[in-house]
Amino acid sequence: MECTVSWTGAATGMRSGMGFVAETGSGHIVSMDGAPDAAHPANGGQNFAPRPMEMLLAGAGGCTAYDVVLILKRGRHAVKGCSVKLSAERADVDPKVFTKIHMQFTVSGQNLPPAAVERAIAMSHDKYCSASIMLGKTAQITTGFDIVEG
Repeated sequence: MECTVSWTGAATGMRSGMGFVAETGSGHIVSMDGAPDAAHPANGGQNFAPRPMEMLLAGAGGCTAYDVVLILKRGRHAVKGCSVKLSAERADVDPKVFTKIHMQFTVSGQNLPPAAVERAIAMSHDKYCSASIMLGKTAQITTGFDIVEG
């Protein structure tokens, strides 16, 4: 797996700001930006794109949601939707790693057994989701779920 991340300030000749563009090995482009810094504007971002740590959290959400849907489909459950809201806390000092992450899943479908949803989430968390398993090395990860009939 490869990814190239380039500072956009260098490309524009501005030599300021904290915007970056990532080109993934699969050929996709993702923008990232830092938070604005009122005290030092040249060192801050312009709030044009997600922060890199937000992207890391989003990646974990995508990874685990993918697993949950796949596990439920393989179990022949009539899953029709899945979303996960991630809430995270970070350390106060550098490196400001994630220390707590809560993943709240909303899974929709027809007659989804709560035990099957709970099992799919646990399997993702314990065995399949590389992103959340890595983040679990520094963060306490908790999960919850709601099932919507439909």
